[in-house]
Amino acid sequence: MRKLLLSAAALASLFGSSQAFAAAERYVFEKPHTQIVFFVNHLGFSHSMGRFHDFDGHFMLDRENLANSSVDITIDTDSIDMGAEDWTAHLKNADFFNVEKFPAMTFKSTAVEVTGDNTANVTGDLTILDVTKPVVLEVTHNKSGAHPMNNKEMAGFSAKANIKRSEFGMNYGLPNVADDVEIRIEVEGIREDAAAPKATE
Repeated sequence: MRKLLLSAAALASLFGSSQAFAAAERYVFEKPHTQIVFFVNHLGFSHSMGRFHDFDGHFMLDRENLANSSVDITIDTDSIDMGAEDWTAHLKNADFFNVEKFPAMTFKSTAVEVTGDNTANVTGDLTILDVTKPVVLEVTHNKSGAHPMNNKEMAGFSAKANIKRSEFGMNYGLPNVADDVEIRIEVEGIREDAAAPKATE
């Protein structure tokens, strides 16, 4: 029984609250403070960084049963930014993301596994270039609570994953431009229902 109580406490602490919730809560991405970036080894000299600026989606948070939580995101591939105009244009063409033919990439979760007091593995289907493969996001919960300026309920997470771009049919430049791609995501989400309760003095 003690082990069961400790496990329940760990699940609650993962999302910053021991309060019982009747149903999953829906959060939308607070875009100014949500970043989707990736790193890839370039000719052995550096780990170059790219970023996607435009995306949409949400995540559902079930604090009583984390297995019912989920995330669903669609990324506009044409929003890629490599920090240089020519390089960005190259990543958009048919050698890489082929944005005219494949304007979106998606991630839809399929399972959530708690791995620690504030960590979980979120498994989902990642689709790039119309190829879908399972990917595991290693997620860390940073903080949940009322935003100090607008009093809305927020939840923040950091996530990372590693994929091989060749598995999605993106083979240009191998092996000089590495196959392994590191993905990092910083998320701030706003609960859709309402502002958090006002603080009392």
